[in-house]
Amino acid sequence: MGSIVFSVVLTVHVLAGLGVIGLVLMQHGKGADMGAAFGSGASGSLFGSSGSANFMSRATGGLAAVFFVTSLGLSYLAGSKDNVTKSVMDGAAVSAPAVDPAEGSAAPAADGSKAKDIPR
Repeated sequence: MGSIVFSVVLTVHVLAGLGVIGLVLMQHGKGADMGAAFGSGASGSLFGSSGSANFMSRATGGLAAVFFVTSLGLSYLAGSKDNVTKSVMDGAAVSAPAVDPAEGSAAPAADGSKAKDIPR
């Protein structure tokens, strides 16, 4: 059940992110209206010269809110799983060389090495 909810929230999250990207790319910049005032033909858009700002900005804000909420939901769902470890290294396999208690170290110190001077 948990993986189905996670998949649905992840799908909504990706679609909201793509929607925000698309809406931001379709909007005009603030300097586009200034060019239209001097005779440039840049003011024509799908929703008219003034109607696009209100609809597009509200739709972008709504999708951004959905994106934010799904981000929080995904972080909660990912953190509530039972297989989450405290550290990345907790799940790592440890292979240490066998130490003979009589020798006191895993490898003998080479001649001229200061390794034997290290307190244990």
